[in-house]
Amino acid sequence: MDRRKFMKAAALVSAQGALAKAVLGAANGEAKAQPQSESQRSIQRAMAAAMAMQRRDWEQGILAQAVLEAGDRERVILLTRAAMVQRTPDGRLGVVVSGGPADPAMGGAAYAKAGEWTGDKQILEAVDEMLEWILHKAPRNAGGILYHVFDAPEMWSDGFNGAPPFLAAMGYYDEALKQIDGFRKRLWNPRKQLLAHIWDDGKQQFKDAGFWGGGNGWAAAGLARVIRSLPSGRHQDRDRLAAFARQIIDGCLAHQRADGLFHNIVDQPGSFVETNLAQMLAFAVFEGIRAGWLPATYRVHAERMRAAARAKMDSDGFVQSACGAPEFDRPGVSTEAQAFCILMEAAGSALA
Repeated sequence: MDRRKFMKAAALVSAQGALAKAVLGAANGEAKAQPQSESQRSIQRAMAAAMAMQRRDWEQGILAQAVLEAGDRERVILLTRAAMVQRTPDGRLGVVVSGGPADPAMGGAAYAKAGEWTGDKQILEAVDEMLEWILHKAPRNAGGILYHVFDAPEMWSDGFNGAPPFLAAMGYYDEALKQIDGFRKRLWNPRKQLLAHIWDDGKQQFKDAGFWGGGNGWAAAGLARVIRSLPSGRHQDRDRLAAFARQIIDGCLAHQRADGLFHNIVDQPGSFVETNLAQMLAFAVFEGIRAGWLPATYRVHAERMRAAARAKMDSDGFVQSACGAPEFDRPGVSTEAQAFCILMEAAGSALA
């Protein structure tokens, strides 16, 4: 692992120190000189609910990433140490039940940062082994594109936020781009400007050709994270990924409901109304504006989605009507929805 390259990937965290201090101070009952912002209150409540939830490998990972971006150093380290308890011999972290080949990578950047902070050799070794798994051992096709599950040669739109952000954060930019291009080749619908959900690489056909909102949200968020990690000299790669991310965002916005939310299958009004895509896109838009690859005019869309998602948080801090765990086939709650509430609010605060 090139740790000097990794430092760049965590630069956003320092910019959110004030937000983290306010949130953590409130959580610890400390006196506040100023009242909390709505973002701070939302992060605090969403985080408390998320920490109480049972979690699988990708859920542990995306929550760790959200906590990292909220600036909560202590919880990043705790989530990392907890992921190491469920460490498999092949190098994956946080695996409960069976997991997927690249699912644990969702937390890779956060786990690596915990290793940087603590200097803990066991954490650093675990991150290195997970990176080795992703680079050389995880199942993939003949062209080197990773599969999303162990029992079938399938590529899912979820995968954009699995291995690519971890690889880019670790400095493996070409490999991250290779995975993105491989997923895009098979899942992208240029006419609809949306990603289909699942490609069966064995049968060379779609297993699920529907434009699942969550999958498009995972992709937009993953691209935003990869763009953030690219070195300043890689302008062409940055511009190409930014254009792709903007297409996904625009493709989803074309189907946005009057209430600011989206249907679970974004172009199918008969599917249930879902909350998390709005959070995922709002995160990507806030990040894109902050990083300069989206114009400021997109902020009105992000704020509208943020307001709609905020209205779905219940009194216990759970984001309701998300594509719900454990089967993700009906409205409910999920760790990933909690995580994207935190990511959305942290990104919005960083932009402010």
